[in-house]
Amino acid sequence: MSRLAGSPYQDYLYAYPHKTAYRPLRPRPALREVWAGERSDALFLYLHLPFCEHRCGFCNLFTRANPPAEQVGAYLAQLARQADRVADALGAGANYARVAIGGGTPTFLTAGELSDLFDLVARFGARLGSVPMAVETSPATATADRIAVLAERGTSRVSIGVQSFVDAEARAVGRPQRRAEVEAALATIRSYPLPVLNLDLIYGIPGQTERSWRASLAAALHWRPEELFLYPLYVRPLTGLRRRATGGSSSGGRDPEWDAQRLALYRIGRESLLAAGYRQLSLRHFRRAGPGLDVDPAPEYSCQDDGMVGLGCGARSYTAGLHYSFDYAVGVRQVRAIIDDYLRRPAGDFEVAEVGFRLDDTERRRRWLVTSLLRAEGFRPADYRDRFGTPVEEDFPELAELTGRGWLDAGPGLLRLTETGLERSDAIGPWLVSGPVHAAMAGYAAR
Repeated sequence: MSRLAGSPYQDYLYAYPHKTAYRPLRPRPALREVWAGERSDALFLYLHLPFCEHRCGFCNLFTRANPPAEQVGAYLAQLARQADRVADALGAGANYARVAIGGGTPTFLTAGELSDLFDLVARFGARLGSVPMAVETSPATATADRIAVLAERGTSRVSIGVQSFVDAEARAVGRPQRRAEVEAALATIRSYPLPVLNLDLIYGIPGQTERSWRASLAAALHWRPEELFLYPLYVRPLTGLRRRATGGSSSGGRDPEWDAQRLALYRIGRESLLAAGYRQLSLRHFRRAGPGLDVDPAPEYSCQDDGMVGLGCGARSYTAGLHYSFDYAVGVRQVRAIIDDYLRRPAGDFEVAEVGFRLDDTERRRRWLVTSLLRAEGFRPADYRDRFGTPVEEDFPELAELTGRGWLDAGPGLLRLTETGLERSDAIGPWLVSGPVHAAMAGYAAR
């Protein structure tokens, strides 16, 4: 039976292939060789800060809660050493079209440390204030001194994970925050000239109702964020929620009742945002649009298509044929061990790729299809043919199954998921993963 017949909530495919498909690269290729011949005039620069004030119950990101201050300082110093070696490997012609600083929570850093971090970004070659730059924050760390640094150094987008404006729901997903703290953080952000505010909300929280979900949506819309992400809750291995779980909801969403609840709440969220003047970019992503509304002025950009340079122990880097990073883990002990290993590395280790996945021509085609199809706007088959030389329906005849289910509109000159297909993105994405990538992911031992 096709996995399309299962839960609409199977996995969030935010990158292809997933990091669990990466394996140690032996011998380790030199970055100078990895990037030789790659287009480098419009790269995406991503900096990873693996620290938070608290680890939320749903979080499976590579992060450590409340590290000692000396470790934070050591990490920033090591990040600078890595940046110097990577810059040498890329050469003088590298140019950056976008910058993102994530984690973790970058604003866990003090205002002074944030300023030092932006100095590092500028020294690496990114033109602060001239290219779009996104930074993640949290209610507890969006303080006036930190947000002032973000604004002064050219940040164009601030993203804050609120998840819920209902205190009991925030506690239910292991997030110790109060609505008053959230509102104060949002007021602080809005008091600075930051062009784009993004809010993250979660639906499918234990105890959440249609009424409480509508209340969170209304509270978020009060701040007129330029962007909103609506995430279905997942309970993944090694997270706090999984440890607390006694059955039922799981990472694959194999609970029909929970699936129905999440689907109903998604539809409420989608209808509410469309009615409020937002347009849908993907299952999760909504952006304000229309006359007189501020929207992200940056050009559409695909880091997997255009190339990404990652700095930090949890960052990925993408070239046309290789995705690479350092080791990956979710468990607290293993994350700490990887951070410690990163801090001990000699500078020469930053001149090679450590762990990764090599993409052959078939996987490059699949990567392009997955990242294009899961966007609400879809894609032009002519663009695929221009890039790869063959028709997409010839390379991926399985797309006919989506059309047969009414999930894909194969209109003249455009392939686009229907409204029903888009709400099943978290089933369609995993269904499109290749056999070799599935096998590699299945062979990964969660730790």
